[in-house]
Amino acid sequence: MAAIPRLKPYTGPALLSYGFRPFFFLGSIWAGIEVLAWMPMFYGELSLATAFSPRDWHVHELLFGYVPAIVAGFLLTAIPNWTGRLPLQGLPLAGLVLAWLAGRYAVAVSASIGWLGTTVVDCAFLVLMAAAVAREIVAGKNWKNLKMVALLSLLAAGNLGFHLEAHFEGIALYSSRLGIAVVLILIMVVGGRIIPSFTRNWLMRREPGRLPVPFGRFDVACITLTGAALVLWVVMPEEAPTGVALVAAAALNLVRLCRWAGDRCFSDRLVLVLHVGYAFVPLGFLLAGLSAFGLTAPSAGVHAWTAGAFGIMTLAVMSRASLGHTGRALLASPGLQAVYAMAFAAALARICAALHPEWSEALLTVAALAWSAAFLGFAFLYAPILCLKPSKAVRTPA
Repeated sequence: MAAIPRLKPYTGPALLSYGFRPFFFLGSIWAGIEVLAWMPMFYGELSLATAFSPRDWHVHELLFGYVPAIVAGFLLTAIPNWTGRLPLQGLPLAGLVLAWLAGRYAVAVSASIGWLGTTVVDCAFLVLMAAAVAREIVAGKNWKNLKMVALLSLLAAGNLGFHLEAHFEGIALYSSRLGIAVVLILIMVVGGRIIPSFTRNWLMRREPGRLPVPFGRFDVACITLTGAALVLWVVMPEEAPTGVALVAAAALNLVRLCRWAGDRCFSDRLVLVLHVGYAFVPLGFLLAGLSAFGLTAPSAGVHAWTAGAFGIMTLAVMSRASLGHTGRALLASPGLQAVYAMAFAAALARICAALHPEWSEALLTVAALAWSAAFLGFAFLYAPILCLKPSKAVRTPA
């Protein structure tokens, strides 16, 4: 049988030829700029015309601004491989990108346009993404991946809840935790498939030895029990039963990570960084569990997840998918390795700032500068890959 064409005939801007291109490029730029703006806002030296408090603006724009952009880039690239259908490109893709950009603008000037208008504009992107993903999965009869639609819908609900909670309560706490929980489950589901798969592929080309354990019943049990722990954390983060459940989830996810043979792939940074990023998942559960007993600050666990797992895992996925889907060798250049190192340093500094308040000012500055350098550095390094005409595309898992 003839191979399914990977792209429609397309003569428009290269940036709109595949879903990962605009969302990885613009998302990484936004991640770097947002944190650079957040620091002077935190110290009262900068203000925006936003109806959100500075804390809520920062949380929202990373959790419901940056992360959904990268999730969109990943899904719009992976779904054609799952379904055999042609990828979204051109004007339909441009419409999604404009919806995401409109949300960033609306939130920034929400004090001027009002909270209700901001809510409608900002929530539109995730609703449109969920609809687009559902359409492709249903049309391709790829029923097992309908769970991605459910998770996108939960993330959209969290975003709506964030706007409502911030407006009526003055600060968005429950919806922030819901958004974090949904992204963690996404990382556990997607990471549980791509990390052992990519690790196995790399190890099979080298000397034989211990291989990663593929996704199986243990993984399903781990995700299920971790999901239950996250529900407790969203509803009552400071209660003792929640602390016990979170520590148990930390142990389960650590065992899961150890089953993937990450200790055997130190020489391939594209594979290793996936294991490093996932390691912040159990660390976050441990720190969040200890905070329920008053032993650590709540923000330590939150930032292990957000700065560590979210930041490093998204960089890992963006860099690998961009190389593979533009026909380039899957190798981490020295510049890309520096990006990974800065993201790792940012995560550690941000966690330590929560654990050692007396050093927080210096550590927050280090974390912000390292984070911004990592994401703006990625955008600079990958601009030619993402924005220029591709070489012949290859079918590589996202």
